[in-house]
Amino acid sequence: MPTIKKPNQHFDAVLWTGNGPSSQTITGLNFQPDLVWVKNRSSTRKHNAYDSVRGTSKRLVPDDSAAEDTVAGVTAFNSNGFTVGDEGDVNANTLTFVGWTWKAGGSSTTVNTSGSISSNVSVNATAGFSIVSYTGNSTSGATIGHGLSATPKFVMIKGRSNAYAWIGQHASLGNTGAIFWSTNDAFTVNSVYWNNTSANSSVVTLGNTVSVNESGQTFVAYCWAEVEGFSRFGSYTGNGSTDGPFQYTGFEPRFIMIKRTNASGSWVIFDAARNTNNVTNNTLYPDLVNAEESGVMLIDFVSNGFKLRSSTVNEINASGSTYVYMAFAESPFKYSNAR
Repeated sequence: MPTIKKPNQHFDAVLWTGNGPSSQTITGLNFQPDLVWVKNRSSTRKHNAYDSVRGTSKRLVPDDSAAEDTVAGVTAFNSNGFTVGDEGDVNANTLTFVGWTWKAGGSSTTVNTSGSISSNVSVNATAGFSIVSYTGNSTSGATIGHGLSATPKFVMIKGRSNAYAWIGQHASLGNTGAIFWSTNDAFTVNSVYWNNTSANSSVVTLGNTVSVNESGQTFVAYCWAEVEGFSRFGSYTGNGSTDGPFQYTGFEPRFIMIKRTNASGSWVIFDAARNTNNVTNNTLYPDLVNAEESGVMLIDFVSNGFKLRSSTVNEINASGSTYVYMAFAESPFKYSNAR
């Protein structure tokens, strides 16, 4: 029996068409979101990320290393959705948009003293997601509490007040280096990111690099633990065939993001909001401003995982290349049907 019977009470993807310079309220969610990641589908505009811990209109850009700025982007987190303002990246007139949304613990945060650096956390332990804010101290081996009471499988950190890359730790890659949302770089080995120490059920360990722990600078960390039947953070090796690898997730996916790790290659996002049937082939790229592409990268969402269908695309299925992914459920396998 899955812990989460209705995944759309904790994660979902929604679509809308912009009406700027007006604002509009996006509805249709079954929860009040705490992280909203928006991408324009029909033109080359930036990715935008907003969360309830940093506050409305406080933007970070996944495809860029820029510091946080204030724009009329997501201007409210509502009980069944969110409101977007007149910022073109989220609401340009007649353009189409997708929003990927996660529920944490709301805008009210709890002080967490499990780490050597005190942190403020908004936690949804049921769904394995927390938002963590903290101030760096430039000390190798410093730790921050994440509040999940489970080991995060994927952590992504961004400096709010400095202009350095997004830094990620994925459990399938270990603790000796990092991957980056804002670039297409391969997995980069360097102890300055995580002090060669994996996250555990209480804390994330930091190195002394300015990207995750510059003294006096503020940071946000998004932490995901794996929940059976709801989320999966795994890896696979490509085979360069249209009969590509099958990855068991234990659920029918709603969202999948894939990254090649042994060589450079853009991140790729698929979701069931933009493709309601197989083959799933509408793609967006977290490290690029590119508009949505269709028909280049092919994948099937099935009742218990996903199947690669592209033979010549390095980003998702090059022969012998290694990949990591994060995936969230449309429906647990117990209740899912074929598409």
